[in-house]
Amino acid sequence: MKYRQLTKEQFESLHQEFARFLASQSIDAKEWKQIKEEKPQVAEDEMNVFSDVVWDDVLTKTSYVEHFSETTANLFKCDENVIHRIAIKINKKINILEQEGFEWLMNNPKDDLIDIFKGTKPYNGDRNTEIFDLIEKGSAISKGEIFEYFNQLIS
Repeated sequence: MKYRQLTKEQFESLHQEFARFLASQSIDAKEWKQIKEEKPQVAEDEMNVFSDVVWDDVLTKTSYVEHFSETTANLFKCDENVIHRIAIKINKKINILEQEGFEWLMNNPKDDLIDIFKGTKPYNGDRNTEIFDLIEKGSAISKGEIFEYFNQLIS
């Protein structure tokens, strides 16, 4: 397995897609029920393959991820061969996880209490695997507005 199995909730929300996936392998609902009961490892393997297909699709379409803590933000732009990072550190007792703190950051991006670093590096291995690792460590897929906002300020 390349990534991790989807959660029960994710499988439920992708119920129709999973049914089509099984149908593409000539497995209907009756047969699927039988496989789950009689060959749980085969069922597990099918769920793992489907999970990898879904993750690969999502990660291939992902262009931005971001990770916030109380005083830091790590913003990533995921190009095909390189990943760009903007790291923001706030040297003030402020919590950007709260609305008031986040608004302060967005309204005062050039404040002396803010350090901003920018870097670019090629992926160490597979692009999607690296993005998945960021997500597993707490990053969230985003539309990139915050990355682009800070990128324009520091370019």
